Amino acid sequence: MAADSESTFRIQARADLHGSERGRGDAGRGERGPGTLAGEYILKALLASGGHGSVYEAEHRILGRRAAVKVLHPHLADQGEMLKRFVREARVVNQIRHPNIVDVYDFGLMPDGSPYYVMELLAGRTLGQVVQERGRLSASRARAYLEPVCGALEAAHRAGVVHRDLKASNILVVEEGEKPRVKLLDFGIAKLMHAEPSQEGLTIAGQRLGTAHAMAPEQFRGSTIGPYTDIYALGVLLHQLLTGRYPFLCEDRMELERLHLEAPAPRPSAIAPVSPAVDAVVLRCLEKDASRRFSSVGAFLASLADAAEEPVQPANRSRLALAVHAEVMLPSAAQDDDAMYAVLADVLDGLEQGLRGGGFLLALQSGTTLLAVRPLENGAPTPERTAYLREAERSLRILQQAAQKLADPVDARVHLCLHLGQAETRGDTGESEVVGGPVTDVGAWRLRGPEGFALTPAAALSLEFPEPI
Repeated sequence: MAADSESTFRIQARADLHGSERGRGDAGRGERGPGTLAGEYILKALLASGGHGSVYEAEHRILGRRAAVKVLHPHLADQGEMLKRFVREARVVNQIRHPNIVDVYDFGLMPDGSPYYVMELLAGRTLGQVVQERGRLSASRARAYLEPVCGALEAAHRAGVVHRDLKASNILVVEEGEKPRVKLLDFGIAKLMHAEPSQEGLTIAGQRLGTAHAMAPEQFRGSTIGPYTDIYALGVLLHQLLTGRYPFLCEDRMELERLHLEAPAPRPSAIAPVSPAVDAVVLRCLEKDASRRFSSVGAFLASLADAAEEPVQPANRSRLALAVHAEVMLPSAAQDDDAMYAVLADVLDGLEQGLRGGGFLLALQSGTTLLAVRPLENGAPTPERTAYLREAERSLRILQQAAQKLADPVDARVHLCLHLGQAETRGDTGESEVVGGPVTDVGAWRLRGPEGFALTPAAALSLEFPEPI
């Protein structure tokens, strides 16, 4: 639905669209020229064109009322599923009727049989554009944007509708201010929780609809969808507003799916000044088990309102730390089978247990990698610290060898890299948490040794302190 989300009637984008979208693929999509009639509305200009339809600025031919008209592409109008989905989107939006959801005024057919519907014409920019321009937001500002979105979602859920494609690009900020005016857009893949028989069957069996970066685990699995699915997306969106990025980032779709299904959700405070209370709100939304998320959008909003008032943690402390990056490299010809990923899970679990047993804190995790950090005391090298580092190196080599034995049946390679650098930590010594620092920039120091174990220059140098006499 990424292409379809472009059809959000943004007047400010018209200049760009005239130079690109409007002239590209007009014949295939059947773009209508100025002056074309859609019922009582005269099409004036193309605003946006996506994979499923085009949106035009229009004007009522008698009343002069300006509106936006969305028209299904002619080549899709004779496809039963697409036609049903287009009609359903108009009905769904019309039946919810909420000030933070775009209004639909009329519905009809073009002379060639393509359906269209008429809706309010909106000017503004998406919440995604706001984040891109401003960077991360404070918890209180994020709450201000999300409050009207939550109102729209609550109305949708009361009407038995799950949006299931909630994301920043589907939220239009119409007016800024202390209480922004926003509109929730694009109900094209919304789910009717209590559909009539005639409305069922609009999703192909096994089809997983949504935007991968914001999809809940149950969407990836093809399981039952409910309001809790939108609550997961709210957690993704809140994380994005607070940090400027998605909680899970990966270009590989399969790996991204694994992260949503298996990896612990990252705390926003790891990369942004966020209180533990706000962290807790995000993490509860992102629970893998839907029953452990907030029971309703209202409960989420109430918790966020309370959390946004909590003070941010005191400044982080920069400390010397020992860091271990563990990576499981699957063979290039790996098959997507359960046996492969069962072994991968066993290897990662074994690595995590071994590292935690050695006093390391798990700082980052993806579907095939771990970053574990053990904070040390700052100061000049001492014989005691050198002895500890040498023992840590020996233990980690043994851990790598044990993990490699687990990975051998599927021809995977296990690599560990030991590094010494600065970490940003929060909390007391006994309960510290790694929230950032140079050691978390793994790409700047990670090495791969031919035998599966490597020392960075900083780590190797730390092992050269003379033995105590």
